[in-house]
Amino acid sequence: MASLLGNFAAAVARHPQRVAIVDGSGRETTFAQLQARAQGLARFWQMRGVQKGDRVLVAMPLNADLYASLAALWAVGATAVLPEPAMGLAGLRHAAKTVGAVAYCSAGPYGLLRYLLPALWRLRPLPLRSRAGAAPDLAPPAAHDIALISFTSGTSGAPKAIARSHGFLNAQHQAIAPLLHSAAAERDLVAFPVFVLINIASGQTSVLPNWKMSRLASLSPAAMADWMQRQQVTRALIPPSLCEKLAMAPVPAGLHSVFTGGGPVFPDTLAKMAAAKPGLTRMCVYGSTEAEPIAHLDAAEITDDDLARMTAGHGLLVGHPVPGLQLRLVGGEIQVAGAHVNNGYLDPRHDIDNKIREGAVIWHRTGDAGSLDTQGRLWLLGRMGSEVEMPGGPVFPFAVEVAAHGWEGVAQCAFVSAEDGPCLVIAGAERHLPDWQRKARAMGICTVTVLAEIPMDRRHASKVDRAALRALMR
Repeated sequence: MASLLGNFAAAVARHPQRVAIVDGSGRETTFAQLQARAQGLARFWQMRGVQKGDRVLVAMPLNADLYASLAALWAVGATAVLPEPAMGLAGLRHAAKTVGAVAYCSAGPYGLLRYLLPALWRLRPLPLRSRAGAAPDLAPPAAHDIALISFTSGTSGAPKAIARSHGFLNAQHQAIAPLLHSAAAERDLVAFPVFVLINIASGQTSVLPNWKMSRLASLSPAAMADWMQRQQVTRALIPPSLCEKLAMAPVPAGLHSVFTGGGPVFPDTLAKMAAAKPGLTRMCVYGSTEAEPIAHLDAAEITDDDLARMTAGHGLLVGHPVPGLQLRLVGGEIQVAGAHVNNGYLDPRHDIDNKIREGAVIWHRTGDAGSLDTQGRLWLLGRMGSEVEMPGGPVFPFAVEVAAHGWEGVAQCAFVSAEDGPCLVIAGAERHLPDWQRKARAMGICTVTVLAEIPMDRRHASKVDRAALRALMR
């Protein structure tokens, strides 16, 4: 069976001295060093009793040791459990109580948490120690063996645990790798941990952020650009919030491509990046924790007619569905199926509302509303249930927000229902309020509320946290 472990070994054979990971301190780890570290950990942990099927909670800084630890656990047949990082201690506690882990692998300050959280006391600690000798003589993992348990972001409720088999991870690699394929040796700034796995399996270099993703508000555009320039980054895999920062500073000379997702990518963001560096390839990727990727769009393919339709309320264009994916619309909701679409949650009770079984096909309900145009391209409208009642009928948020994002002085916006009716919430330069009100009235919206900042999701700071916004407006 093809697997990420097998692809990793092949990458080591091809490029042993190529840098695999540059961590936030600037420390470089080659593919050969990463493999040696993983093998040493696997030998030591096997000696400590880690067995096939054991679930190990992993709480570590984002660095080469994290990925070596994942490879080590997979080598001995164990399952890595990754808590939702955006939730902090609550995410770690939730993971410990949810998945039945038997051991705890940690480093740095995360090791101290074991003494602070009672939920971790029963777990056997796994030190990051290596053992010399031959690699563990074990059969390779089967396709159905669980490699990784991660969690949804929790933006629509408590985070749901997702079990990813080795076969699923390889299918996800096969779906994403063609999008990222390059014959050249790239140095990718990677803000999405799963894409580091793709790069490791593909033999490309991943440069990790030298900032905390949970504190993007404090990251200056100049600091981000400086890190990219010092690390000679050629491509960036970043959320829209970082695309905005990228466009506000001198774009590093060597950067030729940006892949962005994790939140809606509005046309004005794409335009700002193009203005900051003409000729920059800008690729938008739409997906979710359960299905990554679903569709992608090269910004160069967006026509003037597409822009006109987006600003006229048709929604947000996200492009053609990826090859090998089944996609359908049921009652306006986007539903997907395929080898790289998660077919169920660790707790089967979560499947009731999110999965539809039709024979051998399991459809995932994305919870996103959308439409398909005559070219087979997908357009997003917003989350199901987020419609705002207007005199002419319900209107989804993106029908308004895509246009409002392009208004002068708008930094953030959200179209929501308020106590006195439809309301457009804007964060930006308040001197433009009269112009915003005039444009809003032309769209049938009477109320424009100005806030200093609109709450965004904790994972990528790229999606409006509508529950927090409603609470803020009460």
